[in-house]
Amino acid sequence: MDTMTLWHVTPWGFAALACAALLVGFSKTAVSGANTVSLAIFAAVLPARASTGVLLPVLIAGDVLAVLTYRRHAHWPTLWRLFPAVGAGVVVGTVFLMFADDGAVRVSIGVILLVMAGVTVWRRRTADPGESPEAGAGGVASRSGRIKARSYGVLGGFTTMVANAGGPVMSMYLLSAGFRKLGFLGTSAFFFLIVNVSKLPFSVGLGLIDARSLLLDAALVLFVVPGALFGKWAVNRIDQRLFERLVIAATVLGGLQLLLR
Repeated sequence: MDTMTLWHVTPWGFAALACAALLVGFSKTAVSGANTVSLAIFAAVLPARASTGVLLPVLIAGDVLAVLTYRRHAHWPTLWRLFPAVGAGVVVGTVFLMFADDGAVRVSIGVILLVMAGVTVWRRRTADPGESPEAGAGGVASRSGRIKARSYGVLGGFTTMVANAGGPVMSMYLLSAGFRKLGFLGTSAFFFLIVNVSKLPFSVGLGLIDARSLLLDAALVLFVVPGALFGKWAVNRIDQRLFERLVIAATVLGGLQLLLR
């Protein structure tokens, strides 16, 4: 059985999962990518495969709160360019999950996250200092922009299906595209709500979600709301440069946790 229930978790384990759920809410409304820490906590308390099934409904709850908060700031042309590639990545990730064990899942996602963070830091250091911060949001229409969107889209779909770790990949894409803070949060909110809901049939079909695991989710979702409210309060107090550094740092931390576990 791949699913986990409320009765399988110790009190200390549930406390750790509750803290991770708080962080999910915070990451969805403040520092996208910080939920890689939540991913690592879920994978530490639960078996890695089962953790993806428990975490997915928690993430969807956070996505709904993020959409309600930042719905006016989404950049839909970027979303429409990403969705076909993400769909392909989700299919590849589903096939991978049919054969991969927990160790292969952790190592694969950890390596991808660290590579994406490294590429983003390198691109930002070598970028033209005079480039407008908003240039990337419109620049996705160029040939190189379309190639980048497809590449990140496939990786995002794969990582989100395999370990609910698509957030850092898409965070790196949106940062490299030059999105400002609110546009970043609004675009990622709609992106992950749509993608995560579309993953539900795949997760159910793989035996990762059932009625019993949803009982554990119902208890954990209660902790997402205060995390999201705190994130909404905090985001207005984080300047753009600090916001970008926090997103990259969260991605690196999540990748290292997966590799070193």
